[in-house]
Amino acid sequence: MPLQLSVTPHQLQFKFDARTSRGAMRTHQVYYLQLCDSEDQKLTGIGECAPLQGLSIDARPDLEAKLKQFEKEVNENLFTPDDLLQLLNSEDLRDWPAIRFALETALLDLQRGGRKILYKNDFSLGKAGIPINGLIWMGEKDFMQEQIRKKLAEGYTCLKLKIGSLDFATELELLQRIREVAGPEDLTIRVDANGAFAPDEALRKLERLARYSLHSIEQPIRQGQPEQMQQLCAYTPIPIALDEELIGVQEATQQVDMLNFIKPQYIILKPTLVGGLQASADWIKLAEQRKIGWWMTSALESNIGLNAISQFTANYDIHMPQGLGTGQLYHNNIASPLQINKGWLWYSDGIWGQLPEQA
Repeated sequence: MPLQLSVTPHQLQFKFDARTSRGAMRTHQVYYLQLCDSEDQKLTGIGECAPLQGLSIDARPDLEAKLKQFEKEVNENLFTPDDLLQLLNSEDLRDWPAIRFALETALLDLQRGGRKILYKNDFSLGKAGIPINGLIWMGEKDFMQEQIRKKLAEGYTCLKLKIGSLDFATELELLQRIREVAGPEDLTIRVDANGAFAPDEALRKLERLARYSLHSIEQPIRQGQPEQMQQLCAYTPIPIALDEELIGVQEATQQVDMLNFIKPQYIILKPTLVGGLQASADWIKLAEQRKIGWWMTSALESNIGLNAISQFTANYDIHMPQGLGTGQLYHNNIASPLQINKGWLWYSDGIWGQLPEQA
């Protein structure tokens, strides 16, 4: 089966300024990779390449040129699925995890009929949902309180708060107010510091946060400080989840060394950032061998990427809430069967919308 690849850029528009540790985001540039059988162009698989500025190692000025290079290479050399698999495992894509994720999922979709059903499981068949956390974005105090009220009213039993943008005392006040409404037996709270704490103050802050019976804290200090992170994981009163720490760690030996040395309580997997679904599966295997917990999180992809991550996640025996609810953030997301009901993500009977036209 000779393949044909096309790349379509698309700019997603946020419903509000998404304030993160890297500043306010109003738009998010993504690329849809459509892979078809050149002899039957109605059969098309779709993947999404959506690296995050300031975080993904492949959020680079030459990303679009690299995509065009692969588009030309696949089309001119009449790549077969086996050729594409070789490319996915080659050195050419080592430093392009978002492209690997997009090509991998486009090929999976194509090979399984081009219906955006990458895996047949209870989730993709509409028989079971996936528990997810409600994401509370950084912002002014009133903005965050409004989000918290809305998520609780929508029935979420797990909230994740981005912290580090406000005064620490104000953030503790927000947590106190949540706990006055819902105790730990009714509501799980996760916080994500995005590396905002200085190493010499992190343990003291963790001790103050622990008063609110938190499930976990993501990346309390900036990545790339293994000795300090190892000490925090050893003495923390709150379970620590590594997130940004995993970015760029692609060799199996490096992954093993990191997990063996830092010994985190959890790891968080974002396929766009770590290199795709198989790369995520490799991390999961290493974590489970060491009794390290894990969960999956989308990284502001549109519903195309979110769909692939969700179906992959549903292949596992999931009990903990996952970070898969970001598709609602955009004005111009691709319409999809993905729906959220009372803190659960479902694949419904809905219809997929059309992708944007090629520029």
